[in-house]
Amino acid sequence: MRTLLLALSLAVCLTAAPKPAQKKVVQPKDFPTGRPFSPGILVDGTLYVAGQIGADVKTNKIPDDFEAEVRQTLDNVGVILKEGGKRFEDVVSVHVYLTDMDLFSRMNAVYTTYFKEPRPARTTVGVTKLAAAAAHIEITVTAR
Repeated sequence: MRTLLLALSLAVCLTAAPKPAQKKVVQPKDFPTGRPFSPGILVDGTLYVAGQIGADVKTNKIPDDFEAEVRQTLDNVGVILKEGGKRFEDVVSVHVYLTDMDLFSRMNAVYTTYFKEPRPARTTVGVTKLAAAAAHIEITVTAR
């Protein structure tokens, strides 16, 4: 009898144990493929967006104007959010990487047109350079 109870307890525990989270790749149709990372990963209702730069996804060109580069960066983020069923309003965390911290206020001027109150938590870091040599900004977000 005791063995049967132990076996039943073990069976209940195994079936009640959380299953590993299913990861879904979020790959907008116009985004480049064959890169060593996914544009986005959706897990349990949370979307993790890979760092995006201001390159046009079709031409790979980065605008010369910094504000246009920031807009393109956030537009790229927006396409991934939409593909993952999210909006800018769903973003809870943002990481911004700038190659020149003197661009901070110019970045903020554009940023605040995309993220309305209450704005997500954010970290902004100055870096020496980004993987794309011509890029001045990279942004990654997490949305719920």
